[in-house]
Amino acid sequence: MENNQAQTKNNTSTVWQVVGRLITAAIVLGITAFFTPGFQISNIWALAAAAVVLTVIDYLLTRFTGLHASAFGKGFVGFVLAAVVLYVTQYFVAGYTISWIAAIVGALVYGVVDYFLPGEQS
Repeated sequence: MENNQAQTKNNTSTVWQVVGRLITAAIVLGITAFFTPGFQISNIWALAAAAVVLTVIDYLLTRFTGLHASAFGKGFVGFVLAAVVLYVTQYFVAGYTISWIAAIVGALVYGVVDYFLPGEQS
């Protein structure tokens, strides 16, 4: 009985961790889009969808390559991956547009904002 309660509590905490990561990703992405010229997110739904897509792409990259798309997490490789992930996301989310230059600047802004927000650091 206690084992089932512990497992349920662990599953609930995992769900809240995922929700927390998505909310944090949306906040960081919104701030990044605001401060980066050439980077536009048209509405809150596009922001939410982009946060989900970014989180999924980052998860898949980490899972299959071991690399984390973070401007400060893995040095130059992480910075390039972050720029590519920001750029590629526009092909999956309507209302999200970004140029190559904005993706590069955005990766830097995203990394700085992500670094200063509390939460899990890579």
